[in-house]
Amino acid sequence: MAQMQWTEQLELGLGRMDDTHREFVDLYNQVASAPAEQFLARLDAFIEHTEAHFDQENRWMEKVNFPGCHRAEHDRVMVVLRDVRNRVERGDGFLGRRLIEELPAWFDNHVGGMDAALAFHLDSIGFDVETCEIRGDAAAACADGRTSGGCACATPSAEGVEAAVAQG
Repeated sequence: MAQMQWTEQLELGLGRMDDTHREFVDLYNQVASAPAEQFLARLDAFIEHTEAHFDQENRWMEKVNFPGCHRAEHDRVMVVLRDVRNRVERGDGFLGRRLIEELPAWFDNHVGGMDAALAFHLDSIGFDVETCEIRGDAAAACADGRTSGGCACATPSAEGVEAAVAQG
């Protein structure tokens, strides 16, 4: 199965987010290249990382009142990952491989749309992803709702992954 490649297009300039995305790509590649007997264990590691990855971004969004469509996207992907994982455990290896085929396109779109909007917003308000604090005058504006993050809700979403898996 083809490997996902880290490219400059995935680089958003927010160190911790970029590092987490690189880990996502690395773990994805481990699942994609896994022999059948290791597929479920590698999928479990990928799901564990993805849950922590999404939780991290969700915490940042909560701190800055970022629109909920991005979090909803994370929730939909986790539902699909867990459902497919359970089906793989019951012997449906085809569906697991089908999911792996669809994830790169979803990830490219998600990073280029929703994550790029989040990274831009966090940077524009001076949010420190290490301390989860907003620096300077932006802190008060964000706390009382005077700032709002743009959310690319029209970005191709987890629904594409869901549809492809359903067709599988």
